[in-house]
Amino acid sequence: MLIDDLKIELKNLEPDIQTIATFWQNAKLEHRFAELEHISSQEDFWQHPDQAKILKELQHIKVQREQLEHITKSKTELDDLTTLFAQDETELKKLQSEIRQLKRAVGNFKVALLLSDPEDQTNCFVNINAGAGGTESQDWADILLRMYMRFCEREGFTVHVLDYQSGEEAGIKSATLFIKGKNAYGLLKGEAGIHRLVRISPFDANKRRHTSFAAIHVTPEGAEAEIVINPNDLRIDTYRAGGAGGQHVNKTDSAVRITHEPTGIVVQCQSERSQTQNRAHAMKMLMAKLVQKQKDEERSKTASIEKKKIEWGSQIRSYVLHPYKMVKDHRTETESGQPDLILDGDLMEFIESYLIWLAKQ
Repeated sequence: MLIDDLKIELKNLEPDIQTIATFWQNAKLEHRFAELEHISSQEDFWQHPDQAKILKELQHIKVQREQLEHITKSKTELDDLTTLFAQDETELKKLQSEIRQLKRAVGNFKVALLLSDPEDQTNCFVNINAGAGGTESQDWADILLRMYMRFCEREGFTVHVLDYQSGEEAGIKSATLFIKGKNAYGLLKGEAGIHRLVRISPFDANKRRHTSFAAIHVTPEGAEAEIVINPNDLRIDTYRAGGAGGQHVNKTDSAVRITHEPTGIVVQCQSERSQTQNRAHAMKMLMAKLVQKQKDEERSKTASIEKKKIEWGSQIRSYVLHPYKMVKDHRTETESGQPDLILDGDLMEFIESYLIWLAKQ
C-alpha cells in the first residue's frame, strides 16, 4: 500500500537527518551563530577590521540554520500528515511528491554541511601505490584503483588516468588519477592513508592467507597563482611509456617525470601522446602537491602520507576477506560486512562517517 511505502521512505530519512543534527552539534555551529550575531549587533561593529568576513560567515551559517529548521519541521509535518491521510489515496499521492523533495533537500544539505571547506569543492589527484609484497600487493593496488574508478562512476565524476605503472605479473605498482567534479576532493580526502587487505592469495599455490598494503594519497587541485616554482629546482626526465596505449605510446619517449629537488617530490605522467601535454599535466600535479605541502606545514602537519611506512600499524582501513568478511575504518570504527559492495565503489557510508569524525577533531 502507498501509506506503507511513504512511511518507509520517511523512516529511511531519519539516519541522514540524525547525521546532520550530530554534525551541527559537534561543529558547535549554533554557538558560532550566536557568537557572530552578538558581535555584529555591537554599536561599533562598523569599525571592526573583519566586518565583511564576519558578515559573510554569519550569513552562511544563518542560511544553513534555516535549512536545518526547514528539514526538521518538514519531517515532523510529513510524519503527521501521512498518519492523518492514511486512508486518503489522493492526499497521499500529493505527500509522495513532498517526501521526494524533502529527500533531495536532506541529501544536498548533508553534503553541503559536511563539505564546508572551500578546498572540498575542488578537483583532485589520487595516487595509488602498492606496498612491499610483490604481486600480491600490486594486485591489491589494482583492486583499489578499480574501487575508486567505480566510486567516481557512481558520483558522476570524470576520471583521467595520468600515470599507470603495471606490475610484473599482475596488478599495478602505482597509478595517478585526476578526478574532476564538484566536491571531488572533499569526498575523497578521507581515503588518504594505508589500506590493508587480508585474504587467501590467488597467487599462492598453497592457498595461504596473506596481508597486503597499499598507500593512497589525495591532493586537491591547486591554483597556479598560489605558489611560484623555480625552473632551476626541477629535474625533468623523459622515458618510454609502458602499458596500453598503442604503438606511439610504446615507441616514443613521451612520458615525463618531474622531480622538485628542494622537496624531493616526484610526479610523472604518461597518459597523453604528446610529451608537451604530459609535461603540462605533471606540472599541474607538482603544483598541487607543493601547495598542499605548504598548507600542511602551516597547519603543523609534519607527517605526510609519503613518510609513512606501508606496513602494520599505520593503516586507516582494513578489508578482511578471510576467515570472515569485514571492512573496518580504524579512525571512525565504521564497519561493513559486505566488502564486495565496498570494493565495487559503494564508499559513501565510510566517507560520511569520516567527515563527521573529522568535524569532532
